[in-house]
Amino acid sequence: MKTTHQSKSSDLAAYSVFLAVAHQRSFRAAAAELDLTPSAISHSIKALEQRLGIRLFNRTTRSMALTDPGERLLAKLRPAMAAIEDAVLEIEDHRGTPSGTVRINASEGAIRLVLKPMLARFLREHPQVHLDIVSDGRLSDIVGDGFDAGIRLAEAVAQDMVAVSVLDQVRFAALASPAYLAARGRPQVPQDLHQHDCIRFRFESGAIYRWEFERHGAVERINVAGPLTLTDQPLMVDAAIDGIGIAFVSDHLAAEALREGRLERVLEDWCPPSPGLCLYYPGHRHVSSGLRALIDALVEQRPRLSAWVGAPA
Repeated sequence: MKTTHQSKSSDLAAYSVFLAVAHQRSFRAAAAELDLTPSAISHSIKALEQRLGIRLFNRTTRSMALTDPGERLLAKLRPAMAAIEDAVLEIEDHRGTPSGTVRINASEGAIRLVLKPMLARFLREHPQVHLDIVSDGRLSDIVGDGFDAGIRLAEAVAQDMVAVSVLDQVRFAALASPAYLAARGRPQVPQDLHQHDCIRFRFESGAIYRWEFERHGAVERINVAGPLTLTDQPLMVDAAIDGIGIAFVSDHLAAEALREGRLERVLEDWCPPSPGLCLYYPGHRHVSSGLRALIDALVEQRPRLSAWVGAPA
């Protein structure tokens, strides 16, 4: 007969598996997250359902969804497990040396711009820290999805989050090749873009980005059209260089092409800088030593990075 302590320890492991499956909606993906086999994940969920006497997931060969009791269990378990993780992190932080895994959610552009320049040095200086960085074009729920922090445009950070500036400002630019402009002319106002071929950007959600311009307080949002839609901004720069059309991207991505004359700015007076990038995290969660070390490194880097991004091309 199991003791109460043994039963609770077993349930705690099973609940961790349940949270992973609920997040991933897949035994195989949950197995990869927890470094277990899919069969072990399946067995754990079946055993938990038997102990509770209730079905937690509706499973078919193609999909997996939480039942109503499963949804209720998930809502209760998430904050409870987060509290346990915080307690463990607080104990680990007494060791004095930054350590542990830090999970970061950020757009690909933010990863390239903010994290890439400091990764090698940071990991050399903090060998006991493991960074798990996920590129995500959506505005993910970092708490619900199990991340320690995210990096996004300052304007997109929810007010209930603690935000730390890691880049003072960013600027988007409308860009085209000299050959394209010679053949098609220059747009003078944003509405002129309706007469041009534009290279559109699609979010991971499937939505198409509407180009946003501003001058003297007047805002113009343009739903552009064109022959090409991409989900990668560097590819958009390449397409603009090839003369396919006008691209609208974060201008640091095109700095080299602008300096070399392979691209030119258009509608420049309609493209003012906007608030920059922030690392953000929930204020009610304990900040681990690893995350604190990462924040300190990003804040130290900010003046150099902001100066580089703000340099004219």
